[in-house]
Amino acid sequence: MSEYDGHQYVGIDLHRRRSVIVRQTADGTQLSAVRIVNDPVALGLQIEQAGSRPDVVVEATYGWYWAVDVLQAAGAEVHLAHPLGVKGFAYRRVKNDIKDASDLADLLRMGRLPESWIAPPDLRELRELVRYRAKLVALRSGLKAQVHAVLAKAGVLIAVSDLFGTDGRRQLGQTSLSGAYAQRVVSLLKLIDILDAEEAVFNTRIAERLRGHAGCGAIRCLPGIGPVLAAVLVAEIGDVHRFPSADRLCSWSGLTPRHYESDTVVRRGHVTKQGSKLVRWAVVEAIQRATTPKIAEDRARIEARRGRNIAKVAAARKLLTLVYYGLRDGHIRALARQAA
Repeated sequence: MSEYDGHQYVGIDLHRRRSVIVRQTADGTQLSAVRIVNDPVALGLQIEQAGSRPDVVVEATYGWYWAVDVLQAAGAEVHLAHPLGVKGFAYRRVKNDIKDASDLADLLRMGRLPESWIAPPDLRELRELVRYRAKLVALRSGLKAQVHAVLAKAGVLIAVSDLFGTDGRRQLGQTSLSGAYAQRVVSLLKLIDILDAEEAVFNTRIAERLRGHAGCGAIRCLPGIGPVLAAVLVAEIGDVHRFPSADRLCSWSGLTPRHYESDTVVRRGHVTKQGSKLVRWAVVEAIQRATTPKIAEDRARIEARRGRNIAKVAAARKLLTLVYYGLRDGHIRALARQAA
């Protein structure tokens, strides 16, 4: 235990291998600055020096999960600093790890820390599954593009809608490729089959975790949102009650316009795109497939006035508003009214 018995504030500059821990009093007096090798035991021993229930801040940087879990298990009040909110550290002429950790502690102590939400462990596991499935699909798409490229080099055109469907694979097997081209296509098809199998495994695991989830069932009633997009939205949004309104959710996801105002100058630009890329992709993908009659009508009206891209983003924002109510209430009253 520390000789100082008052409440302490701790700033941690977390890195991949080593981290710096700075302890401060309530008036900003520095008690210690220690550099440790990243290890749960070493971190826990250092937090014990901060007394009972210290306020600890860690930046949401690479690999923060383990550190937050250790700090919470040690009884600390953990705060996760938003990386975009602490970029002002670059103004200093001298930048080092101790100063970074001290600045984090100062922001926390003064109540000016821009915080990120700390997702619970079970939600982090769901996000891991959903994000890894997205990685698998992206890898598979790259492999399929390579097959198309090889066929183009050989001057082979297979007239099917889906080259990797049953009919397409049959014709692909009958294609007369030779040498390195044939070997590459065979290898690519094997890798695609492996990724197909892995994706099916993770689809099953994600479905098991979301079985009985009322919010997931509600948003799947929305046109264009199937099991994959619903899983992405549930995993990335998390506890929807942390957003006081649907507008806050849309702002968090980066689907609201930028706003700059100074004296008599007011500028509103394109959407910020600061937030979950997967959430933006999911709602934009959903409205491309199908949507509610009201959103379709609004999209057509906005497209006639502002253009196709702006209308698409506006429709995605309206869909995300319905997703908010579905996750919050377990049902979407707007759909019930339309059905009536």
